[in-house]
This record gives sequence, C-alpha cells and structure tokens, in this order.
Amino acid sequence: MNIGQVLDLLRPDFPGITIPKIRFLEDKGLIKPERTPAGYRKFAHEDVERLRYVLRMQRDHYLPLKVIGEHLDAIDRGLEPPPIDAVVPTVPQVALAADGLPSADSFARHDNLRLSRRELIKIAEISEELLVQLEQFGLITPRAGTGHYDTDALVIAQTARELADFGFEPRHLRAFKTSADREVGLVEQVIAPLKRGRDASARARADDVVSEIAALSVRLHATLVKAGLRSR
Repeated sequence: MNIGQVLDLLRPDFPGITIPKIRFLEDKGLIKPERTPAGYRKFAHEDVERLRYVLRMQRDHYLPLKVIGEHLDAIDRGLEPPPIDAVVPTVPQVALAADGLPSADSFARHDNLRLSRRELIKIAEISEELLVQLEQFGLITPRAGTGHYDTDALVIAQTARELADFGFEPRHLRAFKTSADREVGLVEQVIAPLKRGRDASARARADDVVSEIAALSVRLHATLVKAGLRSR
C-alpha cells in the first residue's frame, strides 16, 4: 500500500492521523516501510498494524514514543509487551463531528479533569521549558485559585508539541490565540441579549447557542485555512 491508502485505513479509528504524522513515526524508527527504487514508501499490512498499536498506545494510555518503541522491540523479538497500568488520569475523548471537526456537543461538554503541572508535562509529553513559554504567550493558564490544568490545557499542550515538530514555536502560536479571542468577542456580541434573560430557560438557550456558534466558527475557520492552502 502507499501512504495515502494507509491513511484511509487508519482514519476511521484515528481521525487526527496525517501523512506528516506517519512520516514522523517513521523518522522515530517505529515503522520501517519498504522503499521502491524510485524512493516511494510501500506499506505492508504488518506496518499498518504496527501504526495502529503506536496510535492506540498514545491515545488510550499516553505512553511516550520511547516506551512504545520498547514495546515494539519486545514484540519483534517474540516477547509479550509489558502490561499497561493506569499510572495517569484518564482523559475524556473530545466529541468529534463526522468530518473530524469539533461538534457543538464537544463545546457543551465539561469535565472535572484537574492535572498538576507535573502530570500535564508527563501526559502531554512536553518539557517544562515549553510549558513556561506557552504560559508566557497566554496560550495556557491554570485554573484560577487551584493551580491545576484542565482538558483544554492538555489539548493545547499536545497540539503545541506536535506543531513544534514542524518548526512552530510558542511565539508563532500567539497569532492563533489572537484570532480565537476575536472570534470569542463576536460570539459574545451575538449571545449578549440571551444572557440578559432572567429565566433559566433563556440562560440554557444561551449556552446552547454558544456551543452551536462555536462549532460553526471552528468549521468555517478550518475550511478557510484549507481552501487558502489549496489555492497556493
């Protein structure tokens, strides 16, 4: 199979998988597809199952790539990988729409996840230095009064780490924060009249509208970026 066919096989279970991600895992030595004389990658079914294992261990157990590599090495040598114990909190999965973009439900969903600074660094696989920079540029902030970090902080940290593989630094990501703040301002203008309602039903409707607009805003933003890149 070529890399595009592999992507099609993995996406139903791992919507966030991309060609750069597969190439990154190859660079880390976790998969070793064959190469044609012209240099194109050719993947066997064993390579696809190996990728599934790597992605599942990252998603479900938050294992670092180094540890996953040790598991794969054990499997390659005919051994059983070590049992996986829950050593970190279980993080709720983000609800996604069919197109892979956040749905209105994902914005309405709230959890009580609280991570210490050490846990955030461990689960997101980032350095203390990267977290400090993300906080300096206002991309991550601990919960007021607790010092703990929530699910949003975890997702931002993980995304920043993945973008760092492509040369993005926290100072570059400040533009995303500025854009998000502008979008939040627009949403707040629309729902301001609903928020002024005194009855509980009006406030509940305001929450529903916020979730719906937020999901549509993300979809529009993502599609505009995709269209802009295609036109270049």
